[in-house]
Amino acid sequence: MLGITRGIRFAAVLASSLLLGTVAACGSSSETATPAASAPAAPPAGTTAPAAAFPVTIEHKFGSTTIPAAPQRIFTVGLTDQDAAIALGVVPVGTTNWFGGFPGAIGPWATPKLNGAPVPTLLEDPGTGPQVEKIAALKPDLILALYAGLTKEQYETLSKFAPVVAQPAAYNDYGIPWQEQTLITGKALGKEAEAKTLVNEVETKFKTMAAEHPEFAGKKAVVATPYEGFFVYGSQDTRSRNLVSLGFSLPSDLDSVIGDQFGASISKERSDLLDQDLIIWTVPDTKKDVETLHKDAVYKDMKVVAEGREVFIGESTNYGVAFSFVTVLSLPYVLDRLVPQLAQAVDGDPATTVEPAAD
Repeated sequence: MLGITRGIRFAAVLASSLLLGTVAACGSSSETATPAASAPAAPPAGTTAPAAAFPVTIEHKFGSTTIPAAPQRIFTVGLTDQDAAIALGVVPVGTTNWFGGFPGAIGPWATPKLNGAPVPTLLEDPGTGPQVEKIAALKPDLILALYAGLTKEQYETLSKFAPVVAQPAAYNDYGIPWQEQTLITGKALGKEAEAKTLVNEVETKFKTMAAEHPEFAGKKAVVATPYEGFFVYGSQDTRSRNLVSLGFSLPSDLDSVIGDQFGASISKERSDLLDQDLIIWTVPDTKKDVETLHKDAVYKDMKVVAEGREVFIGESTNYGVAFSFVTVLSLPYVLDRLVPQLAQAVDGDPATTVEPAAD
């Protein structure tokens, strides 16, 4: 990622977690906010869960957290957790800045779901963790830290003034799948049924698009970004998982090179990981960075370049930010733009141009 360190934006975007982590410091954003098409319907903002749904207890990396009553004031430490809450009709009182430059860290795909609610207070993570005093001043009754990398010390500090739901133990930090993020948020808000419906709607969209493009099936693909050389996302990164959901497969030795993390910069000796049936690059500048990559002595002569099997996404565009957010709200926005590009890139004809997507 960049803003919390260009590293967090990578963990989460890597500047790009599709595409995918905030493996970096916050990047700039496009000023045009285009509402997302085909986003799942959301309950009206401010709707509350029935009291019978509480208390609820949620397991996570540091143990378990019990939420005694329906939360009214949520703060999201997780870099993308606001989307799941907003999709369920609860607008946070505060969010954590990642990248994109959107007011309240609410992207254009999520803005229509605010339904008139105030934009959340936006706080920075300076790279040393959440700003505890400023979060406490917002008087939250729940802190969500799902798409996050809280340490045990940070978790214990935040837990002194509100229940904290930290990242699940089953996944790497910044590695929670969007489905789990949505379902856990639904449980925390007492809206499990609504959360399941939202997940089913987006999963159906994935299945429909995969069925419409049987040419994706079995083709090897990777997501990368030119950070500290070549940074490649592993199988636990949300961007990589989305390719698998569309029918692609990942290189069999990907994780043996990446290690137990969402992604890593690879050595020149393992640059072969880039030469797949498809590569998606998230880059700061889709003109300058493409030219630089195509002049790179290691990369320029690969078949993936010669055969035009590349998709380039500007990481600070609305589309690029949405690609790395990977949430129940951003995914419909992304899929409508990404899938046509993937089809152009893998059609087997080097002369086919991969057209820029609408922002």
